[in-house]
Amino acid sequence: MPDPDVVFRGRKFRVERRVAPDRHGRSRSYDLVVHPGAAVILPILDDGRVLLIRNYRLAVDRELLELPAGTLEPPEPPEACARRELAEETGWRAARMEPLLSFYSTPGICTEHMHAFVATGLSAGATALEPGERITPCPMRWTDALDAIRSGRITDAKTLVTLLYYDAFVQPR
Repeated sequence: MPDPDVVFRGRKFRVERRVAPDRHGRSRSYDLVVHPGAAVILPILDDGRVLLIRNYRLAVDRELLELPAGTLEPPEPPEACARRELAEETGWRAARMEPLLSFYSTPGICTEHMHAFVATGLSAGATALEPGERITPCPMRWTDALDAIRSGRITDAKTLVTLLYYDAFVQPR
């Protein structure tokens, strides 16, 4: 396969035009977003509430209810990214950061591989938001977070996947 043609290089990702054979063996051109990966954090406070954030997203021009998350800074390991992003976006630090699951965010067009972690043993501290970030921590009871999914108030895919996975396969009953 020939080297990809970089058609755009951004701060956190690049777009490559790649040529690959289709199912009939003919060469086809594909534009792919090449992303270093990301970490998403499910912070659980000592009282059992989940620490969500309200995050303004320019792409959809609205504030979304999400879990804290961020892009890996290679060669940064996913857990280090999770710890950094949790502190930067919420001010909280975790005594324990346990891997939960990994998944691809949009594999039809993007290489982003997301690594989800559960953060516990949290202690409060100062945030360190990037200049363009508009983020507000939003602690929520677990049942209220599930209601926010059910009612459509949570629409962010990484948050849906992580909360629902935890609820289905890990949450003590």
